[in-house]
Amino acid sequence: MPYSEQTVQSVRPWSDKTFSFTLSRPQDFSFENGEFVTIGLKREGKLLARAYSIVSTADRDHLEFLSIHVPEGPLTSELARIRPGDSVWVNSKTTGTLTLNHVLPGRVVYMLSTGTGLAPFISLIRDPALYARFEQVVLVHSVRTVAELAYRDEIEAFDQPQLHYVPTVTREAFPTPERGADLFRSGALSQRLGLPSPDPELDRVMICGNPAMTRELTHHLKDVGWSLTNHRGLGNFTTEVAFVMNHE
Repeated sequence: MPYSEQTVQSVRPWSDKTFSFTLSRPQDFSFENGEFVTIGLKREGKLLARAYSIVSTADRDHLEFLSIHVPEGPLTSELARIRPGDSVWVNSKTTGTLTLNHVLPGRVVYMLSTGTGLAPFISLIRDPALYARFEQVVLVHSVRTVAELAYRDEIEAFDQPQLHYVPTVTREAFPTPERGADLFRSGALSQRLGLPSPDPELDRVMICGNPAMTRELTHHLKDVGWSLTNHRGLGNFTTEVAFVMNHE
């Protein structure tokens, strides 16, 4: 059976729209940092499941996830009620295009996220292998409200000089009110950090978040000479298309 029943260990609300939770990890469950897996709840004998990026790293004995809460969403409205001791079903198969194997090593890697699209990047920035492959790591997280800046304290406390964290908030007063996608496209992001302008020969981009932002940045990058990683080989930018499934 591809799904196994796992136990909720902890739940952490971030805002009225977002929360994270940890589960027990199935035996023989293997994955690469940055991948996603399908998880779900059983209701009236039926499994309701969606794809979720794994926040925790592959060397931990639990699985951690970050979720949006859509009040009418068939799955997230139920997930938002889980408590320690409850059951969540986890698929045995993981996949995803936001792993270190999906972009070439380089000078700077830009991780551009919105909302719960932050999840795979938390897994990656917790992985020492990331810093061996790139000289500098830029993590941009764009949200509407300050409360939605999940993991902010942990990221800001990272003792990692190669990591540059850029939170942006678009609907409340905040030092950086711009959308992360706009900062990247205009060149303001690299300027602000004192980094050279993004160069497809040297730098890499990883994108995860709302579908409109992903499409917009994909078109922009292709227009200015970047190549998207696909099944034929490694490019200099990659996106997570499965993330759009995690909105209900």
